[in-house]
Amino acid sequence: MKLAIILILVLAILIGAGVLSAVVSRRQAQRSRALSVITRNVSGGGGAEDAKEKLAKQRAENISRKLKSAGAEEKKKDTPSVREMMQQAGFEAPVSKFWIGSAIFAIVTWALMTLLTSFSFITVALITFTAFFGMPRYFLGWKARRRQKQFLLEMPDALDACVRLLQSGMPMTEAIAMTSREYTGPLKEEMLRIYDNQRIGVPLGEAAQMTAKRIPIPEVHMFATALQIQSETGSSLSEVLTNLSNVIRARYRLRRKVQALSSEAKSSAAIIGALPPLVACGLYAVNRHYMEPLFFTPTGHMLLLGCGMWMLCGCLIMKQMINFRI
Repeated sequence: MKLAIILILVLAILIGAGVLSAVVSRRQAQRSRALSVITRNVSGGGGAEDAKEKLAKQRAENISRKLKSAGAEEKKKDTPSVREMMQQAGFEAPVSKFWIGSAIFAIVTWALMTLLTSFSFITVALITFTAFFGMPRYFLGWKARRRQKQFLLEMPDALDACVRLLQSGMPMTEAIAMTSREYTGPLKEEMLRIYDNQRIGVPLGEAAQMTAKRIPIPEVHMFATALQIQSETGSSLSEVLTNLSNVIRARYRLRRKVQALSSEAKSSAAIIGALPPLVACGLYAVNRHYMEPLFFTPTGHMLLLGCGMWMLCGCLIMKQMINFRI
């Protein structure tokens, strides 16, 4: 009996607390609605402020969406195709010419290895395979990195010139055209491509995105994203380009500082990598008969091949250890 009374009291208390909390929350909601109506009526410029806040929020959402899509595309295509590598290196020839050149280089390498050396068939085949598939791609990558470095070296000054032209009242397309006439090298070529694509009907943001594919570095992606967002939302482009030029200069100073700090490690790696070939050449010059079995016997060829592979692995590991990406 006492237990039933206690349960009834507990239920009554819980029901009363629930009803009381519902009433309080309802009154608070009514009060907040009344205050919102009062403040909306009192402040006549509230609609303009709300519109500005919505526009700023929309711009932020557009920026985040563009950056996410650009990052997803970069992750999706980590290894570029031969056509993209040729475009990044500055070659506008067809892909067939690349394969023809690779085949000619491989045939010349095979002929020289067969006529001038006495390496085994397996060694000659591996070197010819590397000459056909490896060396031409490495050459394209080297040319692309060199071209990107030249482009990035002149990009901050070009952005400052575009900012001055924008502040004087000139449109962005004419500023890009003026920049293409004032500078040389890869910067002139890419700016002229942006201007020509825009003249034939391609939107300015899409033309800049094409340039970001040919120059795949973060600074160019930022420049293309800024142009695309400005064409869609109408943000202040001169301020964005000024900040971008400052960021590029800061990154360049940091990169030079890292290169200076890591120069000792790079010198040590170069000495360690060059020491075995130099010692082998020195021993061959001092005692030729002692080193001849290494160069003129099948067993020596296999040992040389193994030493070369292990040396290549060691050099790649040292390169990864001293290579700092900024």
